[in-house]
Amino acid sequence: MAWPIAEVARMSGVTARTLRHYDEIGVLPPAWIGSNGHRYYEERQLLRLQQILVLRELGLGLAEIGRVLAAQVDELEALRGHHRRLLAERDRLDALAGTVSRTITELEQSRKDGSPMIDINRPENLFEGIRPDQYMKTMRDFPELAGAVEQATAAMSEAEIEAGHRERTAQMIRLAELLAAGEPADGEAAQAETGAQYRALVRIRAVTAEEFRALGRSCVENVPWRAAYESIAPGLAAYQRDAIEAYVRTRLS
Repeated sequence: MAWPIAEVARMSGVTARTLRHYDEIGVLPPAWIGSNGHRYYEERQLLRLQQILVLRELGLGLAEIGRVLAAQVDELEALRGHHRRLLAERDRLDALAGTVSRTITELEQSRKDGSPMIDINRPENLFEGIRPDQYMKTMRDFPELAGAVEQATAAMSEAEIEAGHRERTAQMIRLAELLAAGEPADGEAAQAETGAQYRALVRIRAVTAEEFRALGRSCVENVPWRAAYESIAPGLAAYQRDAIEAYVRTRLS
């Protein structure tokens, strides 16, 4: 049995644009292409797509996924390996949940004491359970930008990658503090944070106003991305989306 690209997109939740990109870079060619130019996928391709999505959830970039898929010879053994990685990821998420829980407790205590900020004895505790490569999987609906980010990351040292990751996480926490303080998403403070995010992207690749707006919408519409924001503060995903929308409207239009 074969499924057209639109049906595969519907079943998997992956956009047709992303599936075409996977074909173009060689990680997921279709079973065949019809005379109408449409791509069709059979069961083997669906299994391969499942592996790709699992590996993306585990934080692997497309280049690394291509190498993994090219090296494997037994699909069942590959799935066992993916299962082991998923169990390890579950343990990592448990650690992340503990990190967020501790941060909530510290925030609540600091506010009871009348302090507007957390008194953090060990700042690294904020980042326990969070890996830099987790940010890449939120960009899977933007394959061109994701490719540019992966290329830039490949040229960085481990220390540079970690520093960038910590800064992105710190930005999310600063936005959460602005949200908690009642600062509007289109206010000066939130717009300054959003501007820093935009400039960080532009240093990697030119980003149009519409692309930046789409990234903002993905903060709410992309399930892993929304979960990352909401794990820090309820409502933070929508706050980030609204801040980006305001920035595009006032600074980029």
